[in-house]
Amino acid sequence: MKLDFVDLGNLSIAKTNMRGKGKDPDVADILPSIRARGVLVPLLVRPNCEAGRFEIVAGRRRFTAANAIVREGGAARPLPCAILDDADDAAAIEASMLENLARVRPDEVSQWEAFVALVKAGRGIDDIADIFGFETAAVKRILALGALLPRIRTLYRGGEIDAATVRHLTLASKSQQTAWLALRDDADAYCPTGHQLKAWLFGGTAVAVKHALFDVDASGAAIVADLFGEDRFFADGDAFWTAQMAEIEARKAAYIEAGWSDVVVMARGDWFRSWDHAHASKRKGGRIYVEIRDSGEVSFHEGFVTAKEAARGSRGGADGAPSDAAKPVRPEVTSAMNAYIDLHRHAAVRADLARHGGTALRAMAAHVIAGSGHYRVDVEGQRGPKEDIAESVETCAAETVFDTQRRAVLGVLGFDSEVPTVTGTGYNRPTFAGVFARLLELPDPVVLEIVAIVMGETLQAGSEAVEAIGLYLGTDMRAHWRADAAFFDQLRDREVLLAITAEVAGEAVADANAKEKAKAQKAIIADHLDGTNGRAQIAPWVPKWMAFPPEAYTSRGGVGSVRAHRRWGAELEAMIDAEARQGDPDDAGTSDGDIETPPLAA
Repeated sequence: MKLDFVDLGNLSIAKTNMRGKGKDPDVADILPSIRARGVLVPLLVRPNCEAGRFEIVAGRRRFTAANAIVREGGAARPLPCAILDDADDAAAIEASMLENLARVRPDEVSQWEAFVALVKAGRGIDDIADIFGFETAAVKRILALGALLPRIRTLYRGGEIDAATVRHLTLASKSQQTAWLALRDDADAYCPTGHQLKAWLFGGTAVAVKHALFDVDASGAAIVADLFGEDRFFADGDAFWTAQMAEIEARKAAYIEAGWSDVVVMARGDWFRSWDHAHASKRKGGRIYVEIRDSGEVSFHEGFVTAKEAARGSRGGADGAPSDAAKPVRPEVTSAMNAYIDLHRHAAVRADLARHGGTALRAMAAHVIAGSGHYRVDVEGQRGPKEDIAESVETCAAETVFDTQRRAVLGVLGFDSEVPTVTGTGYNRPTFAGVFARLLELPDPVVLEIVAIVMGETLQAGSEAVEAIGLYLGTDMRAHWRADAAFFDQLRDREVLLAITAEVAGEAVADANAKEKAKAQKAIIADHLDGTNGRAQIAPWVPKWMAFPPEAYTSRGGVGSVRAHRRWGAELEAMIDAEARQGDPDDAGTSDGDIETPPLAA
């Protein structure tokens, strides 16, 4: 190896450079220093096949920064270089990787490419681990990234897929990877990423092997390993829960045998609230509470009674003082008997409820607002993929109308008028009993208006429900929507633009401007919608996709609203025939279902 200065024009990136592929690296952190002092740390290079030219093994960021300075108008100074022997590819790869590891740790795909090249050059896995300070298992996992489809590795290197998503894709089969890429390519489809991807791969919550109470090896359960981390997951969630619950029952029996008064196996997903309980020994009637998380994790809380039971026990003495001499009392009924009682009471109440629709309507509304122990309704977040789309929806006329009516409902229910939704979210849910009691005080027409707002908040965008309700109500988008900047920004397909131009301005204008740029065609459409620049204003207009029912402008497909209507259209059209309209449920309690704030508030 020797040191020399090499002209910038005689340098290029070597194939063995760890960061030699993909877009130029970010050099914002080193650019000011190199602009002021030049490149001080030598680049690692080796001779190229052409005389006087060299390829960079390590130092691409310094080379990129130097080129950036030249583009700014700075001088093209020769760069200090340490010149390697050109005979050893493996040595060049190792030099590149060691330098990059010493600075910014490369992504796993870049490590995989470097390790594969080293293996092809004759290095063993143990040698690679020793040279770079990796565990042998870590090298094997990185080499196993070959199981990813090449396109996924390319997307990751280009920064289009984050590390968490790639990590979970290593759990996927080739067919699952192909299906995921198809979702990613479909602009109208939901493509899971990050932790949502894991749930998509496993058809629900992925259960880690570390949470199993039973002997995993003896169970014969199929296991999927994460190539990056140490976690392993059950391929069959149902098989896991069968074995896990059997082990919980066995441990419950062992606790009872050991003299504990009771073992309460909580419903999956319920939290053990320590503040609602107090410690109590086995001798004083303490129980075991078994908390089961959806993740598969199980916690055994030993020696607890409820806070109310503890309070009663503290008044057990004749003079009101705590009585330590009281013998432990076994509960009157077992947890199984409690379940029996609860289930029969539940059956009786819902039998009566079936004959009282008004009460059921109020209970349903309270459940949605306050939440339920075994189901949940989420508020539609209206999250746009771009900021301008989200802002367009948030500020549109329809949202203004809905928000006005929502605030009226908040006032009627006694909620803070500044909270964003009537429907509770997360830890900000009111109590069911409080909401239910308030709804029982209100007349049916007002309850129906409250239900309408709650339904609107929880209505899922792009769903069958939107299609069905919009068709039934005869929603006219022209009364709610006007073309805005966000709409025109997303209008990019030339065939569609030409079709809309013909629809708005006429076939003659469309033909005359068929070869114009998209910007000119958008201007024609906007002028006709606004009646400006000498163009005749047309009546309120909406694109075919947004109408009820929707239509497409081309035969190519890919429009979510049109696809949804084709899927459910026949059934929905039958729903809104003339006879169905005669029985409009809105007529039952209010004239048109609209809320006027003063009467509702009264």
